[in-house]
Amino acid sequence: MKTLKMKQLDEKDEEIASTLISLSMSRPVARTLSYLQNGNEITSIELERGTGLRQPEVSIAMKELEERGWISEREEKKPGKGRPNKVYSLKVGFDEIVADLENQQKKAVDEAQAKIERLRNSRKY
Repeated sequence: MKTLKMKQLDEKDEEIASTLISLSMSRPVARTLSYLQNGNEITSIELERGTGLRQPEVSIAMKELEERGWISEREEKKPGKGRPNKVYSLKVGFDEIVADLENQQKKAVDEAQAKIERLRNSRKY
């Protein structure tokens, strides 16, 4: 039997994923993004094994990341029969993703501040 060496999320990756989760990102998306930020092209099977996620979780996470415009996806034919493997990579740099998240957080804070201000102004004494 052949043993495959596959990267697993390390302590730093887990910390990144945890931080992304604290910014309201779902666990599967956060773990997938943390795994992808290390570079290179990664198959869906590698993502499943490396992140500890199930196939449906990886598929949903990749769909969300694709909708955000953060990843590239291509298919790679396997030798023999069967469906081709999906291969993913980041389309944008991780710094750009962090900047997008920062802008989302700033917008959320501004919206909350505006709601608080409306509440203050709604009470006339």
